[in-house]
Amino acid sequence: MCDHHEQNSAGGQMSRRNLLRGGAAASIAAAAVATGAGAARAQEASPYADPAEPALPASDVVLGRDDTALVVVDPLIDFLSPKGVAWGVVGESVTEQKTVENIGRLFRASKKADLVVAVSPHYYYPTDHGWKFSGPLEKLMHAIGMFDRAGPLNLAGFEGSGADFMPEYKDMILDGKTIVTSPHKVYGPETNDLDLQLRKRGVNKVVLAGMSANLCVQAHLYNLLERGYEVAVVRDATAAAKIPEGDGYHAALVNFRYVANALWTTDEAVRRIEAL
Repeated sequence: MCDHHEQNSAGGQMSRRNLLRGGAAASIAAAAVATGAGAARAQEASPYADPAEPALPASDVVLGRDDTALVVVDPLIDFLSPKGVAWGVVGESVTEQKTVENIGRLFRASKKADLVVAVSPHYYYPTDHGWKFSGPLEKLMHAIGMFDRAGPLNLAGFEGSGADFMPEYKDMILDGKTIVTSPHKVYGPETNDLDLQLRKRGVNKVVLAGMSANLCVQAHLYNLLERGYEVAVVRDATAAAKIPEGDGYHAALVNFRYVANALWTTDEAVRRIEAL
């Protein structure tokens, strides 16, 4: 009886041990499934995350105090303020990326480091509305009066208009040191004097930010690369429209990863600028 009891007891312990082991395995499996599901949900929630295993080789930009400029594209009310005409389509992205705050951080860090700072604005004058053909977005911008000014030599109505600079940046842009280029008319700087102004100051490296990611910022990136500059794009100091045709910010990130010499967060860009 004793032996039988001991066998039964041992068998019971083994059964319980197996049950516990099985339960633990089931728990681990369930946790793994939950973790995988959580990761999948996180990926769905963060479509802008970089790939875990990139296929392209890494590259970087080493900044120098004498050869680097901060270039900010279109830091204008129409793009970055709830008062702007584009806010209905870009506001969500601007808010998600904290674009207004991050552009301000870049301005302040660059000014403190005494870097060259250039602003490339987008303005339309009355004569520009006489164009005989336009792309879809150009048609929209002309129709809603985006970036409209009274004329190249006329500042009537400019103060506080959609074409004006964001008030958070105006003291830094209008300090007499920041380059304000002639306006670009479509997306890239081919129609303004950005390249000339940078070359005349010995700049060959650019920290690039501004609006909007898949349009003017991307066009500036490509043009600067073609002209021989090294360009680091600041990924959360830009944003883009979300419309039925697609998420412009996501489209831009893909291309930034393909061609930019570096793709940084504002934290990383500011850290590097402050280290100069």
